[in-house]
Amino acid sequence: MTLSRPLAPLAPIPDAAAPRRIVARRPKIGLVAGGLGAYWPQFPDLLPQLQRSAARVSERIQALDCDVVDVGFISDAEQGAAAAEQLRAAGCDLIVGFLTTYMTATMLVPIAQRSGAPVLLINLQPTESMDHATFDTGQWLAYCGACPLPEMANAFLRCGIAFRSVSGYLEDPRAWRKIEAWIQAAGVRGALRHGRHGLMGHLYPGMLDVSTDLTLVSANFGGHIEVLEFDDLRVRVDAVTDAEMTRRMAEAFQVFDLDPTVKQEDFEWAARVSVGLDRLVEDFSLDSLAYYHRGLAGEVHERLGAGMILGASLLTARGIPAAGEYELRTSLAMLIVDRLGGGGSFTELQALNFRDGVVEMGHDGPAHLAISDQRPLLRGLGTYHGKRGFGVSVEFDVTHGPVTAFGIAQLRDGSFRFVASEGQVVPGPRLAIGNTTSRVDFGCDPGEWTDQWSATGIAHHWALGTGHLVAALGATADLLGVELVDIRP
Repeated sequence: MTLSRPLAPLAPIPDAAAPRRIVARRPKIGLVAGGLGAYWPQFPDLLPQLQRSAARVSERIQALDCDVVDVGFISDAEQGAAAAEQLRAAGCDLIVGFLTTYMTATMLVPIAQRSGAPVLLINLQPTESMDHATFDTGQWLAYCGACPLPEMANAFLRCGIAFRSVSGYLEDPRAWRKIEAWIQAAGVRGALRHGRHGLMGHLYPGMLDVSTDLTLVSANFGGHIEVLEFDDLRVRVDAVTDAEMTRRMAEAFQVFDLDPTVKQEDFEWAARVSVGLDRLVEDFSLDSLAYYHRGLAGEVHERLGAGMILGASLLTARGIPAAGEYELRTSLAMLIVDRLGGGGSFTELQALNFRDGVVEMGHDGPAHLAISDQRPLLRGLGTYHGKRGFGVSVEFDVTHGPVTAFGIAQLRDGSFRFVASEGQVVPGPRLAIGNTTSRVDFGCDPGEWTDQWSATGIAHHWALGTGHLVAALGATADLLGVELVDIRP
């Protein structure tokens, strides 16, 4: 194949647009409020006040980008059992139990046992404090949601149920930030449990760290792994028309700057592969994709593998993360970071800069275009280092400011472990070789950070996302029942 044609100008297509993000699955949140029914005849004004608080909690949770299954207010164990059956049938990602006043553990333990979903208990009293001079017993009881919390913790732990709670007052910003974080984590749990994750091609030879037992993904996170062949992509790329290819090139012009090194033939091929990738994802209903194919002597599968970066980056920007080198755990890490709002680009170590005190990290794609510091660049590569083929690659720096490195380690016993570290992307010199290169300051000697990061058992790829996400990742790990290791040298 001769790569000699210069890049031809494209006539603008008026409605060509940047990648349109998918509508991600919304978490389903079960909600139950309750109090001890023995109080109602004793204090007639108490129940209406608690029900108003429950309605306010329901209103605020429904505003948190989730679907709410509100089973109402329970007053005894029998009502708790009925609520448990409703919530079990609803298939929730998280159940929120609102302790409005004292209530017995028998009212909530069946809900936690039967639902199959993690439970978050919230204790939100009406205001910041009581008016001690004027309150009677009935008014005090409206502030008594903290009273049953230790009882619930004791009962949950003795029944083998994970316990988590948030305490505060009804309009407490701190408490609601924590509640929102738990609901966001429930969304990640739901995305993994209901997700369909594509794995196409074969393992990069010799990468023992990348190898993942597919059953362990279902065992640790749930979801489905769809094993694909590169021929599944080939037949879809073969069906791409010239008009579709031209349109995809025009769309790429909306997103990227093109370096003079980009060859016309490579750009056309990457555009065809991109359209084929979109069809593959649609046909198999994929939420993520990991891929690799070595190929030989320029045959079509080699060319497909080399032509993936444009289309994989566009998919990643839409919320369907794609990772090279058959890195299934990293494509899942990218999905988690994306659903937490941090983007998440395919990343590995590049070099340590001891003079500037930064770790240089990135990869030759795919990249999450939404977190680029500037307009991303398409650069032509004559050679993909360590891989066969040639073509176009994405180059950018992650947005300067707070970032989180996040990956998933597979341990000897078959369990998964979250590994995360918060830092700052800072300006400075970077390689111009068609890679997503960022300079990350972790607030310590780069060598110390690298040794501690590596000692966790992390693989040599991970996701790099914007924002400090360790708190949200901690909530996600808790709901999934996995360990989180936070590297802070």
